[in-house]
Amino acid sequence: MVTNKKLIYALLFGSVASISLPAAAAYGIQIDDQNKLIFGGYIKADVRYVDGDVAYQDQWTGAGTPLEESASQFRLFANETRFNTKYIHGDLVGFIEMDFFGGGGNQVISNAAQPRLRHAFIKYKNVTAGQTWSTLMNTSAIGETADFGGSMMGISFIRQGQIRYTRDGLQLSIENPESFGGDTANDKLPDLIGKYTFKGDWGNVSIAGLARQLNTAGGKTENALGLSIAGRINTFGKDDLRFQIHKGELGRYVGTAAVKDLVGEEVEDTTAYNIAYRHFWSETVRSTLFYGHIEGDVSRNETSQWGMNLFTNLTKKLSMGLEVGNYSIDHADSDSTYGQLSIRYAL
Repeated sequence: MVTNKKLIYALLFGSVASISLPAAAAYGIQIDDQNKLIFGGYIKADVRYVDGDVAYQDQWTGAGTPLEESASQFRLFANETRFNTKYIHGDLVGFIEMDFFGGGGNQVISNAAQPRLRHAFIKYKNVTAGQTWSTLMNTSAIGETADFGGSMMGISFIRQGQIRYTRDGLQLSIENPESFGGDTANDKLPDLIGKYTFKGDWGNVSIAGLARQLNTAGGKTENALGLSIAGRINTFGKDDLRFQIHKGELGRYVGTAAVKDLVGEEVEDTTAYNIAYRHFWSETVRSTLFYGHIEGDVSRNETSQWGMNLFTNLTKKLSMGLEVGNYSIDHADSDSTYGQLSIRYAL
């Protein structure tokens, strides 16, 4: 058994390195002076091997499941493949995107995975309305990884309905409420988020605050506040340092279900952080070393992930590579090691 595991890891390492994130590619159709259609997305194929006493996931999330006995699983899939369309009419922009992580898929026969909605929003001048990344997020602070989303335990990673106002570095939004772990039927007030992003040739740093009302299963109403600081700092040459620090009653906004908003009748206080350093070995080859961690003060849930990768661009649109790392449910003393080989064709 040990020999087989070593052989699989050797095959993964021997291939190349993990998938890269080249500049966004898209095809545009200029209809007239005021109207334009842009089609984009990518096709991504993944080879993933997981070994340990945390159940296999195509992507690590905070909702990992400890196992009584260790298990090993090997999978090939293309669910991260996505398509998007942008409609532009002067100052008016509409955007919609989907991928295939919606569930379903019978691996015995056709593996027909269901599509899911990622983004669907309208932007007119300074106002955005619809579903997209929460204003709390700083997407530039997410490290470059093969594992979908990177170390989700230490980052803010959430898409939801919202109305957002943007002016220069300031963003203010009302967003969809959800008392995760409580009584969602009485979520009658939207979540309020404010963020300011400082930008320059050195990179960017954002400071964001969250205020909301939560409803417990026992009928209590609780106020919740949280703070997030995140950024991407240019270091040496093309290298960069990305970081996120989250503290407060953030619940579902951080860690992809690693902690809840409410545990019984108490509001969970969350501490989470993520750091990722990217180094360029050449113009087309680079690596990222990353670590993320989250813990809750009431549930005592504690989860972490680390990883390292090597990325290369074979052409302007084709990239591939390898990532290895470890996902750990610390409070359950369980962990799994993973290796992932990916190839991506940017449309």
